[in-house]
Amino acid sequence: MSNIINEKDPFFGITLEMIVTRLVSHYGWDKLGELISVKCFKSNQSVKSSLRFLRQTPWAREKVEKLYLNTAFKDEAPVKTPKKAVESD
Repeated sequence: MSNIINEKDPFFGITLEMIVTRLVSHYGWDKLGELISVKCFKSNQSVKSSLRFLRQTPWAREKVEKLYLNTAFKDEAPVKTPKKAVESD
């Protein structure tokens, strides 16, 4: 049952860092700051500061996630999901 839920979650296996990095790569900081007007995209532009802000600000994170879902990344390589560590017996 949990596999069905995970397959329907568009962010399953994708971290917030992957989302921000991909959006910055696609749009650049300046355009991203125009699309989502938050200070961390307009000044002190770094993934680290953006992650800190987005993790503490649900409304901003929601806007970033919505932009990510609505952006067509046709010319770019797909986001690679991290491989789970193999547990040893």
